[in-house]
Amino acid sequence: MKLKSLFLGSVTALVVTGAQAVVQVHAKAPFNLDHMHENGRGVPQDKAEAVKWYRKAAEQGDATAQTNLGRIYLLGLGVPRDDGEAVKWWRRAAEQGYADAQFNVGAMYESGRGVPQDKVEAVKWYRMAAEQGDTKAQNNLGGMYKKGEGVPRDSAEAVKWYRKAAEQGFAKAQNNLGGMYKKGEGVPQDNAEAVKWYRKAAKQGVADAQNNLGIINAKGQGVPPDNVLAYMWFNLAAALNSETARKNRDLVAKRMTADQIFEAQRMAREWMAMHH
Repeated sequence: MKLKSLFLGSVTALVVTGAQAVVQVHAKAPFNLDHMHENGRGVPQDKAEAVKWYRKAAEQGDATAQTNLGRIYLLGLGVPRDDGEAVKWWRRAAEQGYADAQFNVGAMYESGRGVPQDKVEAVKWYRMAAEQGDTKAQNNLGGMYKKGEGVPRDSAEAVKWYRKAAEQGFAKAQNNLGGMYKKGEGVPQDNAEAVKWYRKAAKQGVADAQNNLGIINAKGQGVPPDNVLAYMWFNLAAALNSETARKNRDLVAKRMTADQIFEAQRMAREWMAMHH
């Protein structure tokens, strides 16, 4: 029986600032108004009108407005979708030191959206954001070092950046750090540390971490073999639409009794009730 593990590498989901970030009270009237138009707070919801006010604030150099205007172009909210325009506005905010925008520019260079793909340039922008403590950028920078994309491959450096994000509670980085301990990449191999970080990620609903815990319990890697616990973790991950975990669950079920499966399912329900 071969169980498949999952390791989360560089994650390029773009993250932008929401309305909750608007705390300016001086010289920011256009920017505050754009949120009211976009969200329909106090005025009729009007994306085109929101774009107009975002642009006014962005053209005055407001980095938060520039970041949100980039989001608008990326998603096509009130304007035609335009990755190039998204990058343009994110770059303006990024050059002012705005970490969310720096991360977004890095992700666009990594994926080649709106700009020619350039892993070296992606690393540059990720590093800028990562050094400001941005967890998404720290995780992605770790992934670039792990894969050797845009930088020489360096497992110890990957661990360093994964750890920075993981210690701030970033779930994907916690799973990645667990994977480094599991494989002994950049750190001494340590199943107990792997389990520790996988558990942190699993509690935040990372299906890959739950699947990895299932494998550890099924194989008895650093813990006593326990098919019931393995089934529970696989079942939790399968409920989050992990096809790999579903297959692993069905494999481990073949060596379990009906009572054991029933108990594992009960444990999974209890775990979900405690963590959701």
